[in-house]
Amino acid sequence: MLRSLLLASLLATSTLGAAVAADLPATIRERGTIVAAIVPNYPPLDLRDPATGQLSGFDVELGNALAARLGVRMVWQETSFEQMLSAVRTGRVDIVLSGMSDLPARQDNATFIDYLRSGSQFFTQASRAAEFATPTALCGKSVGASRRTALPGDVTAFSDANCVAKGLPPIRVVGTEGSADARTQLRQQRIDAAMQGGETLPYIMTQEPNTYALVGEPVRYTLMGIAVAREATGLQEALADGVRALMADGTYAKLLAKWSLTPSAIPDVSINGGK
Repeated sequence: MLRSLLLASLLATSTLGAAVAADLPATIRERGTIVAAIVPNYPPLDLRDPATGQLSGFDVELGNALAARLGVRMVWQETSFEQMLSAVRTGRVDIVLSGMSDLPARQDNATFIDYLRSGSQFFTQASRAAEFATPTALCGKSVGASRRTALPGDVTAFSDANCVAKGLPPIRVVGTEGSADARTQLRQQRIDAAMQGGETLPYIMTQEPNTYALVGEPVRYTLMGIAVAREATGLQEALADGVRALMADGTYAKLLAKWSLTPSAIPDVSINGGK
């Protein structure tokens, strides 16, 4: 009986793999590659290995595994964050796979295959952890967040609901050039705290021990997705089925564990599920 179940499982996985490969658009099958935009500045999702200089991270390994499942190869194309969605829209790349949040405002420009959960997390210097025991202790203080993301808006929304509405001074939002810049300003004591995706902080805190401390729980959760041109429905379906296959065969869970991202797992793929 056990052998029969194992054979059935292997057959189902093999059949799914063949199906999603066949569903790829003909142009991609013939080319043999999927071109993915990436900005390697968001560890542990997207980074360059400090020892080799090679692209690395959860997104890179997931993307390579996904392409292999689809019977093609992933080609990574570095670009600026600001150009990612226009690159998909104009066909310069096929997808964006670079820790991009699936936000309703972005769904006008792309369809998102959601594969990870993100939480907007306040943090501060470890030496000031007692000063900011709860997020409301940040009222009247300065908080940095990447201006290229939705995080400054999350800080403002928290401040309006938990500081201003209660008669406390608002948080002063400092837009930064990215999460790395926010951490630099925090270490230099130019800001009191920062906000970034909570999925990245365990890795950062491992790389820089005794440097940062979380402040409370994430104030908002959203989803991260693979961005695909809205009209590329065949590619969307193939990618979604491919990610589901990686979830089913355990690859997804193994990569999450490797990159300390298990709490950010989602149980199944969704399409434009970001709120």
